[in-house]
Amino acid sequence: MEFLGPYTPLILLILIASFVIQGSLTRTYRRWSGVRNPRNLTGEQVARMMLDANGLNHIPVNAVPGSLSDHYDPMRKTVNLSEGVYGVPSVAAMAVAAHEVGHAIQDRVRMPALVARGRLAVPLSLGMNLAPLLVMAGIFLQLTGLLWLGVVLFGAALLFHLITLPVEFDASRRALAYLNQTGLSGSPEAKGGARSVLTAAALTYVAGFAMALAQFLNIFSIARNSD
Repeated sequence: MEFLGPYTPLILLILIASFVIQGSLTRTYRRWSGVRNPRNLTGEQVARMMLDANGLNHIPVNAVPGSLSDHYDPMRKTVNLSEGVYGVPSVAAMAVAAHEVGHAIQDRVRMPALVARGRLAVPLSLGMNLAPLLVMAGIFLQLTGLLWLGVVLFGAALLFHLITLPVEFDASRRALAYLNQTGLSGSPEAKGGARSVLTAAALTYVAGFAMALAQFLNIFSIARNSD
């Protein structure tokens, strides 16, 4: 069996693009982290206001260590903001905090894609970890069955990335709508900054999906040729 499939060059190109996109996110986040938002509200304050405005008074806003470690926990029903967001009154903090509350609102309305992602997260994450090992074992041991099992698990990973896209895009849409409708984003500069931060973050998910698709096509091609 061949180890390198026909989509290997595409995978390398997407990998390079992913580094570029991640670098762009880091630069954009750093830039707007240094610009105060018009209302001088911290990420925690923005999150609290948005939660309360949507009837989610019971959901706490917690500070967590790390950079860009912000997330909504659907199991514990908590909004968790990183150190650079929780107590910082920047445009970036405002945008990120509103985005995470967007996920809390999705949870409240039981957005189908979010529900599906939550139910599939554990089994799909296990599959994503096992898939490369099974593929390599199938290729080196000349075991087509193992290779095809790896293909299936890579397909599961692709499904996870596909479900993630509408979840993340919708959370950003909700965040920007709230910031603009309430006037929290204020000036055109701050509005543009908030959109830039969320757009840069969204591109990382697009790159993740593109990589998963290229890897799946590559492994599928290798498995088909092995037959």
